Amino acid sequence: MHVSGGDLQRLRQLNSLSSIRALRDARGPLTLTELAAHTGLSRGSIVDVVTDLQERGWIAEVEPSPGGMGRPARRYRFRADAGHVLGIDIGVHKVLATITDLNGRAVSSGRTSVSPGTPREQRLDAMNRAMDAALIAAGLTSDQMWGVAAGTVGVVDREGVITRVEALPDWAGTDLIGHLGARLPCPITIENDSKLAALAEQRLGVAAGVRDLVYLHAGRRPGAALILNGRPYHGFSGATGEVGLMEITGWRTMTDHLESCPVAAGAPAEDAAARVFGAARTGDPVARAAVEAYAQDLALGTAAMVLTLDPEVVVLGGGFSRSADVLLAPLRQALAPHCLRVPEIRPSTLGEECVVLGAACLALDHIDHLFFSPEGALSPPTAPQRPTPA
Repeated sequence: MHVSGGDLQRLRQLNSLSSIRALRDARGPLTLTELAAHTGLSRGSIVDVVTDLQERGWIAEVEPSPGGMGRPARRYRFRADAGHVLGIDIGVHKVLATITDLNGRAVSSGRTSVSPGTPREQRLDAMNRAMDAALIAAGLTSDQMWGVAAGTVGVVDREGVITRVEALPDWAGTDLIGHLGARLPCPITIENDSKLAALAEQRLGVAAGVRDLVYLHAGRRPGAALILNGRPYHGFSGATGEVGLMEITGWRTMTDHLESCPVAAGAPAEDAAARVFGAARTGDPVARAAVEAYAQDLALGTAAMVLTLDPEVVVLGGGFSRSADVLLAPLRQALAPHCLRVPEIRPSTLGEECVVLGAACLALDHIDHLFFSPEGALSPPTAPQRPTPA
């Protein structure tokens, strides 16, 4: 049987990708014998692959543990520190920036505060300051970033353009890719914040490994997103999950049930829901009625997505997820009349870092495709440059 040079080169690349994947998935360093067992390659092939990957800079040999008896077996690890990505969460009240290594481990973060009334240019400046803080804390520069993804409120189309946003009056049309591209030469992706929160839950949170899920952002600004076959479902124009735009769902006004509740009288609007949830937790009947009314409205939009996707799990995120002990039962009860099957509902545990972690995951997906997919280059590690527009 004749094997061409191209076939051999392709086989070597596939063996290298298999080895890198095994080292990235391992909880710690692997010996050559362990790596051969994980990949199914022969000892001789593994030696060749490891030598090549070490010369390219993708893996490193780990120093043996002190105090061992005899000559220790050589162990190798994936060089997750060979590159870094930047995730950004541009919210209504805050901007978060987090730098992670190639395994998604957070290295540093930066945060700035904004408000709904912060003008566009000041919000962009707050984003710059959050990024600078994260870079300084990590001891890195902007040209050392391999990729960046930013999550923002509003509908985001396939070109990364914010086409519609109600929470920030002057934010629609903001050229985030252009603004970030002036500082970061790497590939840039922009996505809706709820979609990135859903991605974080599917990769790192309470829905890790779940293929199909509905994500709910339950808070003063409601939102939702779908994960389909393990990936955020963007749709044709990016408007997936925007069920709250339908007046019939009541999502635009459902927080009024909490903020107008007599139990919250005198509390600032941003604290009203927490006061009502707290009173409901102690059995206050008025507060419980307000929570049930909120759950009834939340269930309408949720049911529309559940009946469309038939998800394995619904993730309850957003600020109100901190009161899941009070909200989950009435939400399940409100869903039951509308759904053929009420899926399991799990409260988020990622907190306010959900969007920024999802952004980092999206940036890493892009890097994985560039380097570690069968179509990737697997060239020596170096920061990829952003394509020049034609």
